[in-house]
Amino acid sequence: MKLIILTSKWSRRAGLALGLAAGGLLGGAETAKPVPLMCEPGEALVKDSFAASLPKTWRAGKGTWVCEGGVLRGTEVKADAHQAVIRRPLAFTNAVVTFSFRLGTSRQISLSVNDEKEHVCRVIINPKGFVVQKDDHDHDGPDKAVVFARVPATLAAGEWHTAVVEINGAELVAQVDGTAKAGFGAHELLNRPKANLGFTAAGGTAEFRDISIVAAKPRTDWAATKQRLTAK
Repeated sequence: MKLIILTSKWSRRAGLALGLAAGGLLGGAETAKPVPLMCEPGEALVKDSFAASLPKTWRAGKGTWVCEGGVLRGTEVKADAHQAVIRRPLAFTNAVVTFSFRLGTSRQISLSVNDEKEHVCRVIINPKGFVVQKDDHDHDGPDKAVVFARVPATLAAGEWHTAVVEINGAELVAQVDGTAKAGFGAHELLNRPKANLGFTAAGGTAEFRDISIVAAKPRTDWAATKQRLTAK
């Protein structure tokens, strides 16, 4: 297991140079779109549309989830005594997940990844930044959740932001808004077939759009990039 926060002027320049606006017609300030650091995006795994109704491929577990104009909106329901959860079955091992989000009244959101039985890993996002972690995989057993990185950032609740989460083998990299910081971690639990992924929204309403999930393979320059980004 490794605990690293990647920082560099190189990653900021790359994100800004290749970035796209995450604002647009639905409002919110324009932010730089992160670009993958570890993986080469490959074949598309998910091409779902949220134009008018919730696709059957997405299964709401807790809370209320609706779609409108390409936006997936989740709201925690107090009676559930649980954050709003929606998941999508998807068999994959390595992937790049890109999505835009607006926190709204939610205190935090997450992207979580599971195997056939249990949680594997997640990225938790709130107005003060994001957390990258391996999840507890056996609840009452010896395994425990491991926080790989806590990355500070200012993420305004009323604005659209864009996250890129890369999983390759035992390694995980996450970025938000093409900043100079990325959260990185490695653990053998991540290097296994995945069965589904999904989003959560805690304490209010959050919105998601432009969700892209593609197969991934390591970039040929990843070893050099990781060394450069983690150099002290």
